[in-house]
Parts: sequence; C-alpha cells; structure tokens
Amino acid sequence: MMPSNAHHLVNGHIHDMPVNQLRIGDLIMVKPGEKIPVDGKVTEGESYLDESMLTGESKPVRKGINSKVIGGSVNSNGSLTVEVTSTGKDSYLSKVVKLVEDAKKVKSKTQNFADRAAKILTYVALGGGVTTLAVWLLLGYPFVFALERMVTVMVISCPHALGLAVPLVVAISTSISAKKGLLIRN
Repeated sequence: MMPSNAHHLVNGHIHDMPVNQLRIGDLIMVKPGEKIPVDGKVTEGESYLDESMLTGESKPVRKGINSKVIGGSVNSNGSLTVEVTSTGKDSYLSKVVKLVEDAKKVKSKTQNFADRAAKILTYVALGGGVTTLAVWLLLGYPFVFALERMVTVMVISCPHALGLAVPLVVAISTSISAKKGLLIRN
C-alpha cells in the first residue's frame, strides 16, 4: 500500500532512497501519478490527491502549501515537495492498520452475550434431557424408549445454532462494512 522508495531532496538534488531511511524534517519530491510515501506537509507545489483508499473520499482533494498529506494517497497532476512529519509506525496508514487488527481481536458485546446464553441453554438442554429420561423411566417405559425421548429433547433444545450464528453474522457484517469503508469497533 506504500511505496518503498522516495525521491529525497538534498540541496536541490534528487536522490532515490528507501522510505525507512527518511527522517522527520526531510524533504521529498512527489511526481504526478506517484503515491505519497510518508505523512507530511506540502512546502512547495500544488496538486490534487486521491485519498479514497484512506479516507473514503471519492473526489480528489486539492493540496497546496502547508496542506497535510497522508502516506498512501496518490498524487494526480502536479509535483509536490513534502516535508516529512511522520514515518513508519507513526504514520496514519499504520495507525489504521493497527486499529483494524485490534478490532479483529476483540469480541463484541453481542458475541459475549451469545456465548453466555449458549452456555446457559446447553445446561438447560442437558437438564431437560435427563429429566425426560427420568420421567419416562418412572412411568414404566423401557430404557430404549426413554433414551430415544431424551435424545430427541436434547437435539431439539440444543443451542448450537445460537453459538454458531452470532459470530458468523458479526464476521460477515464487519467484512461487508469494511468493504463499504466503515470500521466497526466494539
């Protein structure tokens, strides 16, 4: 998502160098059609940037002197000189990636509630099955007949669908939302 090299400006001369070697305060040149390699502030030039991948804004955004630029956005038509304000883990894109990873790790309140409900309903299903077995045996029916009724009650009342459906719905809805540009957390 980010370019690996940047056009580093030193005393008016351009030197290509890896992005990970750039420091805060360095000046870089961004040519038309290139991705912005780091977060920074425009010091010279004017252009339109496509920030749709980062912000969801479909129209190119005009950037001029003292405008902030986000690493990963695409420069449209003009050359820009950008002063580096953040690199690596401090960049906007890195923070968004970390936010997405953290959101994936955390279980939602709905999932926790569904897990607790499924646990309680499992005990209810087991209790109902054992009660059914005892009642049919006390009424004098054969063990095989009572066992068949117990299994039937347990299969019908088992909450496995609840335990499987909620995480699946949460995962699918989060995935669809992410594709539409929404990040859901907690």
